[in-house]
Amino acid sequence: MHASSTHGARFPTSKRLLYGAGTIAFGVKDQGFNALLMLFYNQVVGLPAAWVGAAIMIAMIADALFDPLLGQWSDNVRSRWGRRLPFMYASAIPIGLFYFLLWQPPDASHAVQFAYLLTVAIIVRFSISLYEIPSTALLAEFSTDYDERTRLVAARFLFGVLGGVAMMVLTFQHLFLPTPEQPVGHLNAGGYVTYAWIAALVMMASILLSTIGTHKAAVAVPQPPPAVRTGLMEMLRQMRQVFTHRAYGSILLASLFIAMASGLHTSLAVYLATFFWEFSANQIGTLTSASFVGILLAFVVVLPLSTRFGKKRTSMLLFGLSVAASVTPLLLRLFGHFPANGDPALLHILMGVQAFYVMCVIAAMILAVSMVADVTDQIQLETGRKSEGLLFSAATLVSKAVSGLGIFLSGALLAFVGFPEQAQPGQVPDNVLGSLVTLYVVAISSVSVLAILCLAFYPITRDNHLETLRKLREQAG
Repeated sequence: MHASSTHGARFPTSKRLLYGAGTIAFGVKDQGFNALLMLFYNQVVGLPAAWVGAAIMIAMIADALFDPLLGQWSDNVRSRWGRRLPFMYASAIPIGLFYFLLWQPPDASHAVQFAYLLTVAIIVRFSISLYEIPSTALLAEFSTDYDERTRLVAARFLFGVLGGVAMMVLTFQHLFLPTPEQPVGHLNAGGYVTYAWIAALVMMASILLSTIGTHKAAVAVPQPPPAVRTGLMEMLRQMRQVFTHRAYGSILLASLFIAMASGLHTSLAVYLATFFWEFSANQIGTLTSASFVGILLAFVVVLPLSTRFGKKRTSMLLFGLSVAASVTPLLLRLFGHFPANGDPALLHILMGVQAFYVMCVIAAMILAVSMVADVTDQIQLETGRKSEGLLFSAATLVSKAVSGLGIFLSGALLAFVGFPEQAQPGQVPDNVLGSLVTLYVVAISSVSVLAILCLAFYPITRDNHLETLRKLREQAG
């Protein structure tokens, strides 16, 4: 890989796969936060759901302050390893260590457990930022091609989602085993210890594999001249200029609402599977495995659809379909038009719905990140600054908002309906489950409409992106 690769050449497949492999760590972390963290601390440890949601929300707010500064920092670093690699290498050990510690809460009061969860969650999120922000910024630096960027984003999502789903299937089917004392495997504390060890090692290994595998390509990316040192107020002015840009603001807000909907869906999925559909841990693992089909279909449909209809219209359609898939089975059950619990057809129908949902939401999110990459060129043309790290710091924060906002909203809903801690399937009152499902449908539908409205304001098309690249080449001489 040489410097010309940043001017539209197709990235080699092997490098694209190595580049994407690092997102396995993000996928494992995100699935753990979304699907397991609330369940573990609320139903296994016994910490109130509202406390768990508040801790993760505070950690996300801390991220909101940290990530843009880290992105700005990586934009301005100059080293023999380029602007991004030093941060990526530095992230591996802290991510593994503190993710393991996240699942080892002290046997203490709720206040101590809350403080422990908050502290370790913040460190985990900061550590993942050290890798994700610089790595994602490389996306815009490896290629300026409209479709090649979608392929690079697809590689990141492929490994991220496959890694997270594979870890969930392994965990529910082989690590969460029932015991005579606790017949519900995913409410058994012992399984979480094994999960923590395996997840921590997988996260460290994937980051090191990806960073080493793309080292030469990242070093070969031309570094812009050192930026003129500016004071804090000027730096904040530049950040405000970027964040209020119409194209960037529309996709950033849309991505945030997509993250809220996706996070809420994922955070409550295990609760609904356990207490509403009354599935065992093995059945939940089987249901989760249907996501593999959805993932593969997402990568089959995303490029042809975006080529035919454009990134904006395709992402709006796909996200709308994903929301319909997430709420339809619940509404049909509430109105008595869905198979009863225990019916063999129930699991198979929900597996089909899960595959369709995953296909739609993954394809839509791939396009959203690719749209952010296109904005970087527009902002460079208008401001003269290369700000990939700053722009993708916000995009990374939005991706992490899937867990932060999802857990916060799910905690608020669980607390509002009075969902009991350390409950058992079949023992939660029907009115509590009905209220939870109703509020879930209202919440996820509302944020989804807002996401689609924001996407409608995104102005960049294939043609004006090509025009932007032409003008940038003219400026470069």
